[in-house]
Amino acid sequence: MTEQKPSESKRNELKIPKRLTTALVNSLTAGVVPRIGLEQIAVGRKPEVEAILRDLDNIAEGGAAFKLITGRYGSGKSFLLQMIRNYAMDRDFVTADADLSPERRLVGTKGQGLAAYRELMTRLSTRTRPDGGALEPILQKWIAGLQQTAMNNLNIRPDDPALPLEVENQIYMVTGEMQNLVHGFDFAKVLAAYWNGYKHADDDRKQAALRWLRGEYATKTEAKKELSVGVIIDDDNWYDYFKLWSEFMARIGYKGLLLFIDEAVNLYKITNSISRQSNYEKLLTMFNDTMQGKAEHLGIFVGGTPQFLEDERRGLYSYEALRSRLIDGRYAARAYANYTGPILKLAMLSHEEILILLQKLRQIHALHFAYTVKLTDEQLVDFMQMAVNRLGADELLTTREVVRDFMDVLHTLHQNPEVTFEQLLGDRAAQAKAAVQGTAGSTEADELDDFLAELEL
Repeated sequence: MTEQKPSESKRNELKIPKRLTTALVNSLTAGVVPRIGLEQIAVGRKPEVEAILRDLDNIAEGGAAFKLITGRYGSGKSFLLQMIRNYAMDRDFVTADADLSPERRLVGTKGQGLAAYRELMTRLSTRTRPDGGALEPILQKWIAGLQQTAMNNLNIRPDDPALPLEVENQIYMVTGEMQNLVHGFDFAKVLAAYWNGYKHADDDRKQAALRWLRGEYATKTEAKKELSVGVIIDDDNWYDYFKLWSEFMARIGYKGLLLFIDEAVNLYKITNSISRQSNYEKLLTMFNDTMQGKAEHLGIFVGGTPQFLEDERRGLYSYEALRSRLIDGRYAARAYANYTGPILKLAMLSHEEILILLQKLRQIHALHFAYTVKLTDEQLVDFMQMAVNRLGADELLTTREVVRDFMDVLHTLHQNPEVTFEQLLGDRAAQAKAAVQGTAGSTEADELDDFLAELEL
């Protein structure tokens, strides 16, 4: 391979706003997934993305979907979830995302399920509110749309006394259709209470309705006093309300509601077997509702590790009802990929894909800090060689490890211009090449050696 000549034009190949490059550089340096700009660094995953996009099309038509996305730490689960989330918002879906933790579960004796609901509602997002907090803007947009429709239908002005009555009729048409659903009557009453607060400029009543919808009432007595509603959202029923939310979002003009639940391995880590099984039972309910057509306009995407799924002692496979639904079919074979089922198993990125990713990061870093790209493709491959050489024979190169280390290299070289790539890495690049060629039994090293041969290095 001939040495790549740096050129001034390389710095201008990308046109990315500063706020995106800032988010990308900061997030990747810290080893976390950025919430914006992911399309700039996306590589691979085409079959997985296409499978999920087909699910989104079905959800928009009134269906539902459940996808369990599994992969090793650093394999790109969270990245894929965030990328689909951003895509869905651009296509007029409402999204909500949350990471499970010891304090946030699907079920818990100390309100952990309700905590998960509250986190999801806090992260409720739309195209115009991508960073969460979209609950009230959604309701306001809905009411404003009803007002505009009423004015057009009746040919009246905004100050016409007939307008509030017509809007109220339209609100009850939407909420009336939902009253036949589980908890639908109380849900409709709270939406009507928000409208009344909106109509009369009663901020206290509006805030009371929002508190109820966010699951912030601690007792039924308090809710009864302030909203005349005899139930509250709690640890047992919170998922039922997401089925109501998905119906409501579709009725007011959105394509549907998507829930992105990451770090499900925290359910696997629950030490109490009864509590762990209760969480798996709730996951089974979600699976059945979406796969059997009991939910509409709802998508649930869960990220977890292979151990969380396959461990027959504590994982999902320990719960027979889930195991029988999730286990590979009789004719499934590892040599053939199947992206239509409820499980997406993410393989590690190939060396070609990692090299493309490093090339993208090289350009984004140069664009962000306004300098001309200096690292050559050959140096990127040298970096990959060293990364592989640090691993044992049974370990695989994860995208997260490569990206974090590479960002460290880029930062160091930029802040110390007198240092060269070779000086920074010392003679480890040469050692890595020799080690890769001489290491026996390392699948990762053998694969990289083949890749280097293809590049004719």
